[in-house]
Amino acid sequence: MKGIAGALAAVLILALLAVLIFGGMYVSSKNKMVAMNETVRSNWAQVDVVLQRRADLIPNLVETVKGFAAQEQTVFDDIAKARAALGGARTPGDKIAANGLLDGALSRLLVVVERYPELKSNEQFLHLQDELAGTENRIAVERKRYNDSVQAYNTYIAQFPNSIFAGWAGFQQNKAYFEASAASREAPKVAFPGPNR
Repeated sequence: MKGIAGALAAVLILALLAVLIFGGMYVSSKNKMVAMNETVRSNWAQVDVVLQRRADLIPNLVETVKGFAAQEQTVFDDIAKARAALGGARTPGDKIAANGLLDGALSRLLVVVERYPELKSNEQFLHLQDELAGTENRIAVERKRYNDSVQAYNTYIAQFPNSIFAGWAGFQQNKAYFEASAASREAPKVAFPGPNR
């Protein structure tokens, strides 16, 4: 009887030890997933801030260009629609898509600018263009930080045994990368007007 009781106690102790180790691994993994998820959210918030800064600069840039090129209404309308889409987007995926529309509209605006040499020498336009270029650089930096945190999160969630723990804790490997839009990959086509005859 003592032998059976001793064996049973040893099995219970081992089972309890296994549960404690496994439970500790689960808690540790869950805490890390929470921290990584918050890093992704924080980095996205920074992306969102610089996207908004760019969206806020664009109306001034457009108004300056309108002063020189009022007949380019289609480009101005496209920019207004893209800004509205960005302003109405709520999720990171929607904002990434709206940003792609805005990239395309801005590249068409730059083509318009090339047709008006007097605009390129306007002091207000040059100042706005510099601010926009600085904002684009900030977007690139924040996009990189965001994408790095998404990559770390997605990788951690996919690794064993984290993938099991993630399922139990409700974490999913579905964070989207903020990739360059198709419009930003194409160089704008500049067509200068022919000489007046």
